[in-house]
Parts: sequence; C-alpha cells; structure tokens
Amino acid sequence: MTTTSPEAGFGARLKAAHERFGPACVGIDPHRGLVEGWGLPYSYEGVERFALTCVEAFGGRVASVKPQSAFFEVFGSRGVALLERVTKELREAGTLVVLDVKRGDIGTTMTAYGEAFLGKDAPEPADAITLSPYLGYESLRPALDLARDTGRGVFVLALTSNPEGAGVQHASTPRGSVAGDIVAAATRDNAEAAGRGEWGHVGFVMGATIGSALDDLGLRDALAASNAPVLAPGFGAQGGTVETIKEVFGASVERVIPTTSRDVLKAGPDGSSLIEAVERTRESVARLA
Repeated sequence: MTTTSPEAGFGARLKAAHERFGPACVGIDPHRGLVEGWGLPYSYEGVERFALTCVEAFGGRVASVKPQSAFFEVFGSRGVALLERVTKELREAGTLVVLDVKRGDIGTTMTAYGEAFLGKDAPEPADAITLSPYLGYESLRPALDLARDTGRGVFVLALTSNPEGAGVQHASTPRGSVAGDIVAAATRDNAEAAGRGEWGHVGFVMGATIGSALDDLGLRDALAASNAPVLAPGFGAQGGTVETIKEVFGASVERVIPTTSRDVLKAGPDGSSLIEAVERTRESVARLA
C-alpha cells in the first residue's frame, strides 16, 4: 500500500479509514509488564522486537494505531528513532498513526511541539497527536492551526476516565464547565470541515468508561454538534464494551474510535495470535456502525 497522504483533511481520511476497516484503534504500549509478559527482556532490543511485531500484525488491518511515545522515549535517542520507524512503517501500510504524546505548553514551545510531530519538515510526522489543553485551549493554537494546514489532526483531552480528571474537567466556568468550554472551542475550529460535510481535524479524548459524564455536564448535544472524532481509550481490559460506548456517546457514536491495548497485546508474542486478536476486536466494534 502507499503511504497515507495528508493532502486530504485528517477528518476526511479518518472517516474513509473507518469505512474501510471499521473504527477500532489498537495501541502499541511496550511497557515493562507487557514486554516481559511476551518473554522478552525489558531493554531496547526487547522493545524493538515487541514494537515491530505489532507493526507487522496491525499495519493495514485497522484504521488507526496509537503508539504511546513515553514507552519509546525511555530508551533515549534509539527509542525515538524506533518510534519514527514504527510511524513510518504503519503509514506505509496504509494505517493512520495517532501518536499519544499529550503535549501542552504555550507560545514558541507549543509551536515547537507542533512542528516536531505534525510539521512538514518533521522527521516522521504522525497523522494526529494527543494534546493537553489545561494551560487553556487557546495555548494549543500553534498546533491546532498547523494540524489544519498540513492535513493532520489533534485529539484534545476533554473527559478522561481517571478519577483525578473530573476535578478539573467537570469544574464550573462562567459558560458551564471546563470540558464544555473545550468542546465549544473545538466545534468552532471544526466549522470549516463541517461545512464540507467532513469530520473535523480537532478531536477529543473521552474515556470509554466515563459513564454519565456527558449527561451530568449537559454536553451530549454539544458533542453531537461538534463534528469531532472521539478517541475513546478503555475499550476491553478497562471495562469498555460496545454497549457502554453506545450508552455513553449516543448520537455521536459514529465518530467514536474505541481504543484498546492490553486486550490485543496480551495475545503476543506470536504474530498470528496478535492478528487473530485484532480481527476479533474489529468484529466486535463493527457493531457500533
């Protein structure tokens, strides 16, 4: 397959990938427990084998893959080079790469983060990255605009499932809640794509197990109107199911990207077993359509 091209907007490419492969996103999380669970040493060499086995099993079989940058950065420059190789090979296989880096800063620093992962001169840019908006949504503006201009995307942390998240994300503002302000701001950024009938380039990270949070904050209709793709970690091992995702996201479910890592990765190190686990996940989440 040819490398996924950023010429079309990210939302349009993501929607097309979902129509072809279904909505599942699989993580590549080579942390110590998983690597050693495969019978590999927790070393650069072990992580390299782990990651490249995942690339071979996942590439061209799912719409998107989400490598967790931190687990590569642990190994310094070699780990970063491996992450670039993972990104390159997945994209060459026709799979979108959502790089989980959760960057968030201000001014020239935010600009540099954007250029590092999304810029046209980046060593190996991803199709999308995760961002943290808790220095203020507008602090992300350099990366938001760069993603739009390069045909790439971002997923902004909005309603996460960790217990500590609610203290910030549910907090009241003059307009409603912190999460609601993020949804409203992203909706404005996605308006141009919405006018073309496409998904927006600004998506949200919202946990698959956030329960009634959208209703509690009065955000169900706002999410439906946002035109934003929703990265929903927590599917599988963390308790998210097709039924809970439908209940949590309602009318927005067609834009939800259920994300799983452990449920698939525990099938390794055998490549054929990993492929079988991917296929089971694809079949399971196909019921969201």
